[in-house]
Amino acid sequence: MQLSVEISMYPLKDEYIPAIKDFIQRLNEQPQLQVISNTMSTQVFGDYDVVMDVLKAEMRKSWEQFGRAIFVCKFIDGDLNPNIGL
Repeated sequence: MQLSVEISMYPLKDEYIPAIKDFIQRLNEQPQLQVISNTMSTQVFGDYDVVMDVLKAEMRKSWEQFGRAIFVCKFIDGDLNPNIGL
């Protein structure tokens, strides 16, 4: 089963950009995922189990390394990657 996720991260500190960049970089290092980022959110596409396992681990790493943050996520089944077929 394929999964599409849109994620917005809101670190609860004044220096929020390093935490966001680190989270996105770690997602991009996952070869089994397709990741698209823009100024509003990051979209992640891949196998359901892989996506969920990666998000679980990377969100935890962010909290442990940078402290409190809010993650707002939208999940939909299927691969809605707009770059498919390009």
